[in-house]
Amino acid sequence: VPYVPTPYPGVRAMLKIARAGSNDIVYDLGCGDGRILITAVKEFDVKKAVGIEKDEARFEEARQNVIKAGVSDRVVLINDDFFNVDISEATIVTLFLLTVVNEALKPKFERELEDDTRIVSHEFRIPGWRPYKVVDVRDDNGLTHVIYLYIMGKHK
Repeated sequence: VPYVPTPYPGVRAMLKIARAGSNDIVYDLGCGDGRILITAVKEFDVKKAVGIEKDEARFEEARQNVIKAGVSDRVVLINDDFFNVDISEATIVTLFLLTVVNEALKPKFERELEDDTRIVSHEFRIPGWRPYKVVDVRDDNGLTHVIYLYIMGKHK
């Protein structure tokens, strides 16, 4: 998956559509520079945000950004492939991955996530699953991005 950061209006829309709040634990699969994690903690007051990033340079960038933002106490970064990491404590999972990767993640989601866990995908569907909600959001350059919300237990 190529690294393309989600624009900040998209980040906020993803967390808003998922109704992120103080009881939530957000997992960002392929967290890039950490912007979703930082925004989730600072603007949505989530209990904990976990970013999984296998690219060393992106992981280090996320680590520096988390420190700079002063949210190290509630953000955990894991330098690994997200297929190798248990995500069962997540109440919200955020994705900006290709459709083929979303497809490959379905068995992991079915195995590890509880009913009512919210999965929010930027731009790419989870094939064969029915989105609970779909919203369009405009970024600062006027480009439109599609955000898909899936809810475990209500996704088929």
